[in-house]
Amino acid sequence: MLQNLVYHKDIPFKAVLMDSWYATNKLMLYIDDLGKYYYCPLKRNRLVDDTGEKNGYKKIELLSWNEQELQSGKIVKIKKFPGAKKVKLFRVTVSTDRTDFVATNDLSQDSTDVIQKACKIRWKVEEFHRELKQLTGIESCQCRKGCIQRNHIACAMLVWLRLKNLAYYSGQTIYQIKHRLLSNYLVQQLKRPDVPMFIV
Repeated sequence: MLQNLVYHKDIPFKAVLMDSWYATNKLMLYIDDLGKYYYCPLKRNRLVDDTGEKNGYKKIELLSWNEQELQSGKIVKIKKFPGAKKVKLFRVTVSTDRTDFVATNDLSQDSTDVIQKACKIRWKVEEFHRELKQLTGIESCQCRKGCIQRNHIACAMLVWLRLKNLAYYSGQTIYQIKHRLLSNYLVQQLKRPDVPMFIV
């Protein structure tokens, strides 16, 4: 997807947000070579060095953080990164029982709050994918032709957009809106079925 975005140049962007699943050395270095920034959570067992020593690599979760580093991050070297290439690592509190370690190649970034906002944007994309799959039937297309599949995906996205709009104006969640629609339909069909059923 990233290569298509770079090749077509239809959508200008300056940063890439990703999940820890995609935060590989190869992809991070590729984004860096494109001249773009990345913000990606790293897994807790990822080996990094914050001392500058030759064999100073340890798991991210074992790093010690002072007050200044908690506010503005710390420069680290990720194991198997080439040469002297380094990243800035931030410790971000997501909830009372969860802390993420977010790496970026933007070494001038010095605010954990900005990193937290960037991670929230990525989470909105995750929510969009989950809601689209759970509520619109986007995965239920049985057609084989690409054109029809694209039409199905577009229709599913329009349904999601309408549900999201209704949820926003009614102060409910998108799941409550969908459930209420189905409940109303079921009650109506039980009272006055469109297809009469005869017992023989």
